[in-house]
Amino acid sequence: MKKQQPQISEERILEASWELLGEEGIEKFSMRRLADRVGIQAPSLYWYFKSKQNLYQGLANQISKIILEGFHAEGDWKAQLTGLAVTVRNVLSRYPCSTQLMMMTLPHEPDIIRFTNRMLLCVEETPLEPEQKMQVATTLMNYVFFFVLDRYQHERNISAMIKDQEALPGEEMLHLLDSMSEKDAGLFRRMFTTGLFELMGTDRAFEFGLKLIVLGIEQVIMEQEGQ
Repeated sequence: MKKQQPQISEERILEASWELLGEEGIEKFSMRRLADRVGIQAPSLYWYFKSKQNLYQGLANQISKIILEGFHAEGDWKAQLTGLAVTVRNVLSRYPCSTQLMMMTLPHEPDIIRFTNRMLLCVEETPLEPEQKMQVATTLMNYVFFFVLDRYQHERNISAMIKDQEALPGEEMLHLLDSMSEKDAGLFRRMFTTGLFELMGTDRAFEFGLKLIVLGIEQVIMEQEGQ
């Protein structure tokens, strides 16, 4: 009896891709591993996605769609920008390696374009020049992307050290700081030992950084209107 081929679809391939990315990270991701996960031969994947880059585009497009579905444009430009940044962070934090995918792909997919357009619309009412509005969108996304990526990488580093039964980063840092002079590391040492660095990656830190960006945009607008 001929073995029946498994039923697959683009949706199943994307779902399996997220599973693999969550388990092994983007560094070990391959079309062959993905094919094994969905139970087909690797060449069959190319009927659905012509290359790994094309698959990455599809994953980034899916993330963009989820962001758009979760974002509700309300209030003035400050409220909209803040709300969009929070939505982007929440979605990226739920999908492993999604930040890397968004950074590795081009806006050549419908929902990625819609997402970019929605971001630009947040500041359309401001008196900023078109190139400044683009810079606002770029700065905001760079901030959110790096914030999520830094947190993701930090958690991976901690997990790897625990798995390898190495000393935790905090213990190694204390040994290093003890070997350094007050002049070279005094302020850093006090901030570290009082737990200030533990704020990194938290909601509180994210909200403060976002506030700095919004206040900076407001300052630019005030300066231009005062000319």
